Amino acid sequence: MIKKKIIIFLFLLSSCGYQPIFVDSNSNKLIFKEIELTGEKNINRKIISISGLEENNQNFTYSKLKINSKKSIIETSKNAKGQASSFRTTVEINLTIEDKNNKITSKSFNESFSYNNIENKFELSEYQNEVETILVNKIFEKLIIYFNL
Repeated sequence: MIKKKIIIFLFLLSSCGYQPIFVDSNSNKLIFKEIELTGEKNINRKIISISGLEENNQNFTYSKLKINSKKSIIETSKNAKGQASSFRTTVEINLTIEDKNNKITSKSFNESFSYNNIENKFELSEYQNEVETILVNKIFEKLIIYFNL
């Protein structure tokens, strides 16, 4: 009897029409006449690679896109010896979009994450790179929502 309930549940679940939110991100591809990147190069590369933003002089949706990115790592507390015991990484991205009618809109996106220090400095730097990637992905999700509105 339990097996029948599980089979019926799985059948209903599989035919409910579930789709991920960002399943069709290619249909909303944004094409700009010019893209200008300033600030942190690694963050800019990550945004361009995951977003698929394109630059095309003939068929463009918007005239110009400016992306200015900043990353800061701040010591939030120290131990009795004066060594950093926790950090906060903050990623900030400022977008400026100019459409075909020269109307300019600006939007700023921020994400931050706090974490404890790691004794091994190599592992700490690797962890900070992972945190940066996670923060950029969170900001990218906000960018998708912003562009779709």
